[in-house]
Amino acid sequence: MKKIFILAAIAMMAFSASASAKGFGITGGMNFNSAKIKDVKMDAQAGWNAGITYAFNLPLGFSIQPALVYSQTGALVEKLTETTQTVGSINLPVSLQWGPDLLVARPFVDFTPYVGYSLFNKVEGDLLKDIKGGNGFEYGLGVGAGLNIWKFQAIVRYNWNFGVLGSLKDFTEIDLGSLNPENQTYGGISFHLAFFF
Repeated sequence: MKKIFILAAIAMMAFSASASAKGFGITGGMNFNSAKIKDVKMDAQAGWNAGITYAFNLPLGFSIQPALVYSQTGALVEKLTETTQTVGSINLPVSLQWGPDLLVARPFVDFTPYVGYSLFNKVEGDLLKDIKGGNGFEYGLGVGAGLNIWKFQAIVRYNWNFGVLGSLKDFTEIDLGSLNPENQTYGGISFHLAFFF
């Protein structure tokens, strides 16, 4: 009987260790962002994200998880003409996580500052050909929650962008109607799924 308890304890410790995602992984997911240009809020558009990540386990339930992620965001500028803006950027988020190890899973809260740079930026629609805008440096903060189960991880995060993402300074006033293209920012919810090797 004693041997059974010892074997059960060893199995639980091994499963607990594997339940906490750690090491190198791949990540991908969806973005649902809204945009604002000079206090004019545009409708949200769905985008996607994909990249690589690495998790470091720290004492007391903490972990740190940097990543290198390509992210595509967008916004519906004008409903009537189906005019949309699409921005693709490369981001470096560093996720700071805390959560208890519950043997079969590890729930955690997530605090993620990030920096990035937009690689392309275009507006297109029924009445417009592709119009390219300026690139922009971005930085921001994400707050959310997640769950590790075995080698899998899921995170839901709300992101605030404090920089100018995908500057519209190269768009003319005719291209965007009466919208002033200064100080455009993005913010919204992102979903991330990761698998660790």
